[in-house]
Amino acid sequence: MRRQCQGDAATESTESDVTRIAVFGAGGPTGRQLVQQALAAGHEVTAVTRRPPGFAPQAGLTVTGVDATDADAVEEVVAGHEAVLSALGVAPGRGPVSLYSAAAGNIVAGMAAHGVKRLIVVSSSVLDPGWRPSGAFFFNNVLDPYVNRVIARSAHEDMRRMEALIRETTLDWTFARPSGLFDHPAATRYELAENSADGVFTARADLAASMLRELTEGAYVHRAMGVVTTDVRPSVPRLIWREATRKR
Repeated sequence: MRRQCQGDAATESTESDVTRIAVFGAGGPTGRQLVQQALAAGHEVTAVTRRPPGFAPQAGLTVTGVDATDADAVEEVVAGHEAVLSALGVAPGRGPVSLYSAAAGNIVAGMAAHGVKRLIVVSSSVLDPGWRPSGAFFFNNVLDPYVNRVIARSAHEDMRRMEALIRETTLDWTFARPSGLFDHPAATRYELAENSADGVFTARADLAASMLRELTEGAYVHRAMGVVTTDVRPSVPRLIWREATRKR
């Protein structure tokens, strides 16, 4: 089942339903979108990042410098929150990747220790074996086999380990699976579907909006939620270059 959503509609909130959220990977491009949209919606946010000086003081925001691979630090920061959102990511490359699964292990252990149940984690549409965007011949036959199945293979393998680990827990988890991520200044229209959505690109602003919508609605608890942007598209050459050179 596919759902069409308007990006900014999901971020409405009132003081009576303010949620205390810990956002891991808050210093990254998706994490920053999550933090800003959550604050705009009236949530109380702890931005968990290795680069805390990058955030300006704001009402409702706490910034803490924590490495997600440090189990003790993760457990400490999770305490007192009602939900955890993770936008952790690594730069593309062929080297071994363990951040996703290592951080997930620490996060779920910290949540279990403090009775926190709600977890929404960024994963990837690539993890759905049936994901083949329609009308995307060049992507399906050139970009996807090389970029996703070769260059980013290690990252996706670790995402699979992350998902498998989280599925074994008793948490109320959701995997947010975007397609090719790109930057856009504001949330637009996007489509949601179970496992993966039919599209090549996902704006980070829309990914963040979909995660906050899911936090409120709970439509994909214990399921994967595919997210694709429908209203805007990036320049493919510029996107490839930016993502290849981006510092995480």
